[in-house]
Amino acid sequence: MRVLENLKPERVFYFFEEICRIPHGSGNTGRISDYLAEFAAQRGLEHYQDAVGNVIIIKEASKGYEDHPAVMLQGHMDMVAVKKPDCDIDMEKEGLRLGTHGDWIYAEGTSLGGDDGIAVACGLALLDGSGYKHPRIELVITVDEEVGMDGARAIDFAPCRANTLINLDSEEEGIFLAGCAGGARVNFGLKYEESSLAGIPCSIEVVGLKGGHSGAEIHKGRGNANCLLGRILKRLEASADFGVESLRGGLADNAIPRQARAQLLITGYRSDCGEYRYGEDGFEEEACRALIGELLTRTGKELSAELEQKDPDVRIEYSFGEAEERKCMEEKDAGRIASFLNAVPDGVQAMSGAMEGLVETSLNLGMLRCREGELKMGISVRSSLESAKYALIRRLKSLGDLAGAKVEVTGDYPGWAYRSQSPLREKMTRVYEEMFHKKPEIQAIHAGLECGLFSDKIPDLDCVSLGPDMKNIHTTEEELCVSSTERMWNFLIKLLEEM
Repeated sequence: MRVLENLKPERVFYFFEEICRIPHGSGNTGRISDYLAEFAAQRGLEHYQDAVGNVIIIKEASKGYEDHPAVMLQGHMDMVAVKKPDCDIDMEKEGLRLGTHGDWIYAEGTSLGGDDGIAVACGLALLDGSGYKHPRIELVITVDEEVGMDGARAIDFAPCRANTLINLDSEEEGIFLAGCAGGARVNFGLKYEESSLAGIPCSIEVVGLKGGHSGAEIHKGRGNANCLLGRILKRLEASADFGVESLRGGLADNAIPRQARAQLLITGYRSDCGEYRYGEDGFEEEACRALIGELLTRTGKELSAELEQKDPDVRIEYSFGEAEERKCMEEKDAGRIASFLNAVPDGVQAMSGAMEGLVETSLNLGMLRCREGELKMGISVRSSLESAKYALIRRLKSLGDLAGAKVEVTGDYPGWAYRSQSPLREKMTRVYEEMFHKKPEIQAIHAGLECGLFSDKIPDLDCVSLGPDMKNIHTTEEELCVSSTERMWNFLIKLLEEM
């Protein structure tokens, strides 16, 4: 029994459920790529699967549309694969557990991958179906869009004829996107020394944050768990000496981190009566726990007050263990890393002067991991101005130099510039008004889309992005609207007939 069996459009949700059965997080797209190639082979459709896993499938024009210009439809096959701490699904090997409530689809304990599984499902349903009129359709499904648009960067469009592109990677019905920011990922590696230290184990965790898409929701001012953890560590440094056993936060560089955790070993503390080191006269374990606990409680209240309107459920959870000796990051390196995390800029850096309400430049410290003597961090940088993007990257490199970090920039992709003249946008607007008796909104977004890279490869490419309503993408609360998907599907069918 299929969970989505009775939902309409039936073929769209059939293929969406098929996709959800296959693990397809970024970097783990081999099986879904092969599924797409097999889909085309079974139907005798011309198709191409390249070395990185991108798939192009071509359906020739229906009768009477043979001389009409080809149209490209595009989405990406990877999803941001995140799960709740208590979820037992192995997202590298297992499919999703789908559910519905009312007009919405969700996945139990994990992200849903509506971004961009619904685009793939719509594309497959179009290629699988009949009974509608259409020009030559070139369906392009890329890999690893969510981690730097690697598929779009590698793809070869030699099999394609279209210079018109309908991108299916948007999340708000009735909004046509006609421009987006460019971006890059800045990767840091901070080496540190480890030694055996003795002290009181202390676990500190930032929890309760909303998170969200680091492009689409960065303007909402939500808390970044990794940056807040850096702030806490720097605050703690004034009252205690500590080694760091582990740091971990965030799940993807393009998702605002909701949780971050530090496992520390408190080796000394400072009070009004003096400074005390573990194992020396005057060090009192209960006094140390009380001092650190009071500081963390007070800091938690401050964060709650600051984020009351934006992230009201933020809180600091902490606990202490029995004193012992552990292998930890040395105190000097712990202090250096606390300073680095506390100094990293976060969130919106500038608003657009050309379009009211649009974020121009931002960044997001999305991932934080300790591995084999090195703290690894990934920061997503976005800007609609290339000069501002590179200025921010240079600023981060300077910060890395001061901290003694290795810095590498990956996944650099261009923005997608707004076209004042777009026959595709005009046609889509006309068809939308005829169908729904209202005008669509035309917008640019701060999030990244592959249209910029495609425009670099296909001269004079005319493209517009659209999609059904989705909520909380890149999080475990992600949902896809059923009725909105049906309306988008009907619009696509009508639009193809008009083309």
